[in-house]
Amino acid sequence: MARIKLAYIGGGSTRGAGTVASFIHQGENFNGSEIVLIDLNAERLQIVQTIAQKMARARGLDITITATTNRREGLRGCDAVLSSYRPGGFEARYLDESIPLKHGVIGQETQGPGGFFMALRSIHVMKGIIKDMEEICPNARLFNYTNPINIVSEAVTHHTSIPAYSFCEGPMIFNPEYASLVGLDPTKLDSISVGLNHGSWSTRHLYDGQDIIPLLQEGYERLAREGKTPRGQMRMLKLACEMGSLPSQYFQYYYFKEEILAEYQAKPTTRSQDIMASVPDYWTHYREQAASDNPELNPRRSRGGIHELELAIDVMDAIYNDRQEIWYVNVPNKGAISDFPDDLVVEMPGYVDHSGITPLIQGSMPRQVSGLVKMLGEYQALTAEAAWSGTRRDAIRALASNPLVFSFDKAEAIYDEMAVAHRAYLPERLLK
Repeated sequence: MARIKLAYIGGGSTRGAGTVASFIHQGENFNGSEIVLIDLNAERLQIVQTIAQKMARARGLDITITATTNRREGLRGCDAVLSSYRPGGFEARYLDESIPLKHGVIGQETQGPGGFFMALRSIHVMKGIIKDMEEICPNARLFNYTNPINIVSEAVTHHTSIPAYSFCEGPMIFNPEYASLVGLDPTKLDSISVGLNHGSWSTRHLYDGQDIIPLLQEGYERLAREGKTPRGQMRMLKLACEMGSLPSQYFQYYYFKEEILAEYQAKPTTRSQDIMASVPDYWTHYREQAASDNPELNPRRSRGGIHELELAIDVMDAIYNDRQEIWYVNVPNKGAISDFPDDLVVEMPGYVDHSGITPLIQGSMPRQVSGLVKMLGEYQALTAEAAWSGTRRDAIRALASNPLVFSFDKAEAIYDEMAVAHRAYLPERLLK
């Protein structure tokens, strides 16, 4: 049983309670360990710490939960660092979503200009985290959930020797949903998706040993006749049938760009505003549970659900307890997917044991879908470098290369407006 010291940066976030619940759910695998919650908000840190301590006690676990607003102190002696933070909070996300819409471009948390500025802010913070880790816990591993995880990880892997792994449950969630949508048993789906985070396609999609695409086509035609399935689900199902591969849900922003832009412009609120309306209730619920002897999170009143960031916990267990398992990971390609450079961070299955993560050879992506993903890969690399050490010119070039923008004039106008709006969270070199 591994005894580790884990620093959780973002431990006072709305996802904090669900994340510590994930760790404690697997607590027997980490008995004797310590979790250090690190965040800027001391009051919310205290709430999450209390919930975690009471959960561990109720399960009879020997897990120490501490909390601090001093990042460097919290990192001291750590074996693992889990990062999930949002510079500027949901208020910054609102700007990411709303400003691009004024310029006729989709505003979204990880895609387009919104994802671009989330990357600039996140990487600005991550540079400081990496510097602290190199000085204080140079032998620790970084387990990253900070969005956009592909761009953040792309930047980190090129600028430090600290092992950095990023995670997203997308392929594990999206693919079974296609089976469920047409009335099939999702547990019978055997699929593998590869590509980029929020930009992957299935290279294997078998249902009871047979290609699932004809079954999806039959289901699509039936649902189209019935006319009751939401338009968004029908779009993705159609895309899967036409491309002969199961797509990440985020491809809707590219293959149905005009339609979704019109929907977003017509919607009275953005996604961030919808979330912000629920945040007070999240913290009311967390305070209630902190006062309970045996806290139980209500999935309807917890941000993201009662278990969060659990894939990172699974991978920690596989590494520190040498499980020799296969999990979806985001790491440098190293020849695993032939469509991409060796040093580009890609999403794919990886073999996980005490030595870390080894990418598993995947071959190539379906040709009919690889072009867009390659383009997004170049955008990912350009954005990572601009965020880490670039100038305003480098950043605008990167933004102009994004397929949702594809206009230098539009990229420059959006960049200048958003850079001013986010200036408190950006380095000076990106503002000149």
